Amino acid sequence: MSDQKIKCVGIIMDGNRRWARAHNKPPFEGHNEGYKKLQEAMKWAREAGIAHLVAYTFSTENWKRSEEEVGYLMKLFRSILNNETKKMIEEKVRVCFVGDRASFDSDIQEAMVKMESETAKDFNITLHIAMSYGGRAEILSATNALLKDGATNVTEEEFSKKLWSYPMPDPDILIRTGGDQRLSGFLPWQSVYSELFFVDAYWPEFQQEEFVSIIEKFASRERRMGK
Repeated sequence: MSDQKIKCVGIIMDGNRRWARAHNKPPFEGHNEGYKKLQEAMKWAREAGIAHLVAYTFSTENWKRSEEEVGYLMKLFRSILNNETKKMIEEKVRVCFVGDRASFDSDIQEAMVKMESETAKDFNITLHIAMSYGGRAEILSATNALLKDGATNVTEEEFSKKLWSYPMPDPDILIRTGGDQRLSGFLPWQSVYSELFFVDAYWPEFQQEEFVSIIEKFASRERRMGK
């Protein structure tokens, strides 16, 4: 049995586009519903006493999607960055971004910094948003940063400090919705001891009952952490 407090939960929010197709809606409607569901998930995490929620929203590979879809996603990101800060502050949500920020236009990068700064003053839950994130890209970035510093005989702690996610705690639980049973490059360094849960429901259909069930199943698992 696990009596450890859950500090961090990561979610691969898969199935937005398939949900849209199943409901005869355009892809952007799926992404809109996906963001609404993320807002619900933050409430569930807070109710469960979880201090960190990590949302995989946009991978480095997602840049290869159609120009129309990428354009809509950038429009959605801009809308969230420019219009949601006040709500995050009121709800005491700290926002941190994890990923290759240089891939985004300068106005998005500046808005990320602004939201992070303004939500960092008074909070009781941290939402880590993985945008333009890829696990291999993150590890390469950390490696190159260490090489640039002239580092040798690097420790795990030193390496971790160069990751985009630092100082986010390693996730206790990783959830993937949408039916696929793979991590798709999500937090490969950080998830070595994470408990994995795969859910058939598309992300917009994911319900609190399923989230609570995962928390309960986690409590029944023995985490040996390699010992």
